[in-house]
Amino acid sequence: MSQSIVPAVEEKQLDTSPTLTFEEYRVYQSNDDVQYELYKGKLIAMATASALHTSICEFWVYKLQRYLAEHNLDLVVKTSVGVRTEEATSRIPDVVVCTESLWQQALARRGSGILDFDETPLLVIEVVSQDRRADYITKRGEYEQANVPEYVIVDPAENRQRVRVMAFLEGDDIYTEVNYLPGDEIESVVFPNLRLSVNEILDPPLVEGLIKAEQAQLQQLQTVEQRAERLAARLRELGIDPDVV
Repeated sequence: MSQSIVPAVEEKQLDTSPTLTFEEYRVYQSNDDVQYELYKGKLIAMATASALHTSICEFWVYKLQRYLAEHNLDLVVKTSVGVRTEEATSRIPDVVVCTESLWQQALARRGSGILDFDETPLLVIEVVSQDRRADYITKRGEYEQANVPEYVIVDPAENRQRVRVMAFLEGDDIYTEVNYLPGDEIESVVFPNLRLSVNEILDPPLVEGLIKAEQAQLQQLQTVEQRAERLAARLRELGIDPDVV
């Protein structure tokens, strides 16, 4: 008796993971230490950042915080803050810049710190890791649709090193992009006086070292001022006006 041969049919893998609304995601508590983004109602686990990835983010935060302080802007720089981009989609950019008032609103709400539709940040930064397509294509479309004024991609991968700046130019409703390569200095549309070296962004110095250098410069300045004050005091003792010397 002949034996019939039935070709094996590969069963399609079904997605059995739960589908969450945005509000459910906002208060979602995982049982692990993994951070999750929400994409069209599904939880997307975020990869653990490499040491270089972490250093790049810290460098951006350092530079942006000093820029905001120098220009007396009522803005804040944050990491691990969500940005809602669609009805059931919420991303967690590496770095976010928003107004102080928006941050206060986020602080006042229960659940995760997420900026909602009407709480658009001024700038988001993503450092490319494993899912290149997500950063270059998917998230670009989401941030553009959400009217985020400027989106910066930092790509430190060998043979691909670049910083891509995407922003709305005056009157435009789609991003204009500019690629900056090693040796270039990037220009921000939202913060026109911000100038950063691509080389430093891709291979940043330790922030702790930058802060130490700041402190050393401050101490040196204080020493010079103290010496000047002592000299002025001595001149007055001698009957000499230091302001006319």
